[in-house]
Amino acid sequence: MAKISFTAHLRKVAPAGATEVTAETLGDALDGIFARSPRLRSYVVDEQNRLRRHVVIFINGAKLPPANWAAQRLAADDDVYVMQALSGG
Repeated sequence: MAKISFTAHLRKVAPAGATEVTAETLGDALDGIFARSPRLRSYVVDEQNRLRRHVVIFINGAKLPPANWAAQRLAADDDVYVMQALSGG
């Protein structure tokens, strides 16, 4: 099963620790997590299901381009990390 983890900031509304998922695509995997943690959706994607401007996803350490992120195929051993960049001073 692929594993999805979220930065500490997102863990206020996301599952703690890594979540194991069985899904063919990243979109399906995150939809499953959003179903269990509905507040998380608005932090990660906008109303058109596009990644929010300050959200970056890494799969096995490689940054995923934001275009077509939901269609990204997942392998059983993939390690996915979702982070939200913070700004301010």
